[in-house]
Amino acid sequence: MNGARIPILKVGRVLIVPIQVDMDDQTVIHLQERILSELERTNARGVLIDISLLEMVDSFIGRMLSDIAAMARIMDARTVVVGMQPAVAITLVELGLELNGVETVLNVDEGFKLLRNEFDNGDDEDEEFTYRGLSAIGKQNNRA
Repeated sequence: MNGARIPILKVGRVLIVPIQVDMDDQTVIHLQERILSELERTNARGVLIDISLLEMVDSFIGRMLSDIAAMARIMDARTVVVGMQPAVAITLVELGLELNGVETVLNVDEGFKLLRNEFDNGDDEDEEFTYRGLSAIGKQNNRA
């Protein structure tokens, strides 16, 4: 199942979810459950979902992103989606979907800064370096 191959990395008080595989409905549902479990287990305060490698989304995936943000909010966490490609943005607008409760920024660095400003994590540079290292590991694992 692709959902198990999507890493959920914890850096400071932020869960980082780099989506590097195509997602079907089951993958999205499984990912949602994993994110919520990790929020509970780690007491993270932010969820950063990197969709820069997604070339398309359907209405179900768009709604699930909104649902993840709503559920994370109930669990006292903020959600930011980063890396949305223009074609994805166009599709979401054409489908009439609004990502309620989901903030969007262009890249991971800006998303991490936005979440970090919400709650002081201290060692900012170390966390960014750690994310880049973990992201590279996640990409290697998904190729296996």
